[in-house]
Amino acid sequence: MSECRHWYEGDPILEAYHDHEWCRICHDDDFEFQMLCLEGASVGLSWRTIMHKRAAYCAAFHDFRIDACAEMTDEELEEQMANPGIIRNRNKIFSVRRNAQAVQKIRQEFGSLDAYLWSFTGGQQIDGHWKTVSEIPTVSEVSIAMSRDMKKRGIGFAGPVITYSFLQSIGMVNDHLEDCAFR
Repeated sequence: MSECRHWYEGDPILEAYHDHEWCRICHDDDFEFQMLCLEGASVGLSWRTIMHKRAAYCAAFHDFRIDACAEMTDEELEEQMANPGIIRNRNKIFSVRRNAQAVQKIRQEFGSLDAYLWSFTGGQQIDGHWKTVSEIPTVSEVSIAMSRDMKKRGIGFAGPVITYSFLQSIGMVNDHLEDCAFR
């Protein structure tokens, strides 16, 4: 059995994520925005915690439809502070609206969030062809550049490590090990 499976084995939610989403290319702006927000919510927490709250996040934030999130009122966001289904951190909750508004500007400039994101790799997936988990980095030149640019554009919770995880989550980076059946 591949070492690639060790981080999630025994957890059906993480198994499904690894097997069907992680490192799989997706060009849907709303999905990319969802993963950006969920990765940001994971700062200081485990990915397991966030994935187990994913359905509640989707319900709380209009399935991460960018335009709907950009229009959320302070009152709607404040209501989420009492939502036990999500992480009740004011900065993380309010960052969803700020990030959506920043993404709207990105879409005006690039045509789509997807076009903006893939511009960092020239439209090519990065595949490390790793043989062991210890080889997989937590940061890269691309995640550093993307993080820097996202921060300039007002996107919060997008440090280089979170951005690297985000790149994996939308398939811009394929870090499945060479012997993983889900490559």
